[in-house]
Amino acid sequence: MDDTLLADLVTDLPRAERLQRLVSRLRARFRCGAVALLQLEEEQLRPVAVDGLVGDALGRRFVVGQHPRLAAILARRGVTRFHHDSSLPDPYDGLIDEHAGEPLPVHDCMGIGLHVEGRPWGALTLDALDVGTFDAAAQAELQRLGVLIEAAIRTTRLEAEIRALRLARGDARVDGGGRDEGEIVGQSAAIGRLLHELDVVADSELPVLLLGETGVGKELFAHRLHRLSRRRAQALVHVNCAALPESLAESELFGHARGAFSGALSERPGRFEAADGGTLFLDEVGELPLAVQAKLLRTLQNGEIQRLGADRPRRVDVRVIAATNRNLREHVRDGSFRADLYHRLSVYPIPIPPLRERGNDVLLLAGRFLELNRARLGLRSLRLSGAAQAALHRYRWPGNVRELEHVISRAALKAMSRGVDRSAIVTLEADLLDLDGLEAPAPPPAAVPPTAAAPADATTTLPPLREAVDACQRDAIRQALAAHGDNWARAARALGLDASNLHKLARRLGLKG
Repeated sequence: MDDTLLADLVTDLPRAERLQRLVSRLRARFRCGAVALLQLEEEQLRPVAVDGLVGDALGRRFVVGQHPRLAAILARRGVTRFHHDSSLPDPYDGLIDEHAGEPLPVHDCMGIGLHVEGRPWGALTLDALDVGTFDAAAQAELQRLGVLIEAAIRTTRLEAEIRALRLARGDARVDGGGRDEGEIVGQSAAIGRLLHELDVVADSELPVLLLGETGVGKELFAHRLHRLSRRRAQALVHVNCAALPESLAESELFGHARGAFSGALSERPGRFEAADGGTLFLDEVGELPLAVQAKLLRTLQNGEIQRLGADRPRRVDVRVIAATNRNLREHVRDGSFRADLYHRLSVYPIPIPPLRERGNDVLLLAGRFLELNRARLGLRSLRLSGAAQAALHRYRWPGNVRELEHVISRAALKAMSRGVDRSAIVTLEADLLDLDGLEAPAPPPAAVPPTAAAPADATTTLPPLREAVDACQRDAIRQALAAHGDNWARAARALGLDASNLHKLARRLGLKG
């Protein structure tokens, strides 16, 4: 055991692989049911490597104050063992692979608090289903191995810092795996490539255009770009361009002088001035009116803004990150978005992959939302059945991560409405997710010309074309509303319709009164 741990310490391994090897070898060494390595982040523990827990465990966050066993482990420098009849609730109830969805039987549990450079780093926990597994010899062994475990963690941290220094000097490329992704949950190849690209461009000062469907988390990635940039100590100012009334958009972005318009009783700086020295995040930038687009272009070109009603321009030093769920190239072609502004904003475009292209990340994200809802609803344990997990994988997620969050929250509330016992392990079945009702219908079968073998009066009767079109439109509207939280204006934009036309269509289709 010691030899293999030492070999990993001197081998150049990705962070995730080194830590995964660590927990897998510890599980084999102690012949136990599950091992988890958890990193302390403020008031919660984030699993960074697990072996023997269910697939969504890596996405969960365990708030220390809600889990007395984890709090007890962190409070000590040595090994903490919990007797098999301990009354303290186990954070992994329902999450052990061998007993998924069941209360943990009488079992042994122990853990050790981990420290790096004299500061608390996190904890390692071990669960065994056989009473007596963690005897005095096992506890002494874990205490001895604690030094090697902390060394493995320290090694991964040093490697990440070295990669970051090389990137700052421009003499190496950095992959995102060695950094702490914070609240960006995912281990798929698609998300790995995205994090790597963000790491590379973050400190370049180039304007960045984040491209992606509604709900993929563009704001989250904008925050990451700012956090990794040289402007991290300055403000990140978020502007939702879709929420700016056209009459006030110019004033909001660039400010106004006293008396510039009715009601302007004093001078007011705009969002550009608030972001001076830092980063301005223009969310849903495709919604900006053309008149404001022209003024934004001038600012990007010469670094100057002019308050509405003011005589003189002001210099600002702002990095712009923009985001859109629209195809701006099409809007350039139809004249609703300026071509010159598009080219200014898209110096470095970064597409964010939709959830349906992120593989098993859907389960990690579901784990995150399950734990949040477990804590919010005061439940002992909240998990997904196997059928529910399969349903999450099958579904196409037009609303992406935001839709997944709503689906999990809604399913948890439905389970509560059916009178579940809060002290039991609550399992969400596939029917609670209600994903079948959100799926787009299969296209109707193509009509087959009558032949001698299949006379016309014997063919399958197809619905009239108008009925088929209406059914398709109803499903498209329902999906758009579900993806946008029943916001009709956003749903209209996603469908490429004027809001008033969408309301008329919905009434004709019987979706509105």
